[in-house]
Amino acid sequence: MTIHKTGTREEWLAARLDLLLAEKELTRRSDELARQREDLPWVRIDNKYVFDTDEGTASLADLFRGRSQLLIYHFMFGPDYEAGCPSCSAIADGFNGSVVHLANHDVTLCAVSRAPLAKLQAYKQRMGWSFPWASSSDSDFNYDFHVTHTREEWQSGAVEYNFRTVDLRLPETGEENPFVAAITSSVGTDWPTYRTEGPGMSAFALDDGVIYHTYSTYERGVDALWGMYPWLDRAPLGRNETVLWWRRHDEYPA
Repeated sequence: MTIHKTGTREEWLAARLDLLLAEKELTRRSDELARQREDLPWVRIDNKYVFDTDEGTASLADLFRGRSQLLIYHFMFGPDYEAGCPSCSAIADGFNGSVVHLANHDVTLCAVSRAPLAKLQAYKQRMGWSFPWASSSDSDFNYDFHVTHTREEWQSGAVEYNFRTVDLRLPETGEENPFVAAITSSVGTDWPTYRTEGPGMSAFALDDGVIYHTYSTYERGVDALWGMYPWLDRAPLGRNETVLWWRRHDEYPA
């Protein structure tokens, strides 16, 4: 028996029309935020970052692949991980379908991780992905964009992440947390190793041979890129989350 309130079609329609007004307000606010993102000042990038890619050694400019805009997803896959972060993997499941559309709108989408290229290639093959994925293992790129933290920073409890200083260390009982246990075991590490990496995305522009950093977002800022959540937000029970329920797509029961 359902424990949710029920009603007539007329009651549903009245409530739905109230909700529609709120949804329209949110859409307008979202459009306004998009304009604010576009208005952020561009910051020139002079560092000569080096990446390993399927095509060989590449610069940041090479990752644009001849286009003027570059979107990078900071995929949590550290050198000591045995597999990519399951949350990042769920997000990346949506990349293949978007890459071709973005490419035909002068935008390149690429993932970047610190794991060696061979690890990324093997995992990419396992997941059936074809989007560009570069290794920044020999570069300061991840550190400069605050998605990788040194062990010393982590241990100090003063990590710069999501535009503030945070303590990513667990309380003493943290290792017993079912969520922590599930996510660290899924990548084959402990929490300190896992959490020296962080998720995020960054945007860049290439204008007259000069690269500019235009935008970055972290933590729940990448929710909008997580394809299953807009669907769940419209499902009867919503997100309905109490534990780490998602898996890599090849780990669900048949």
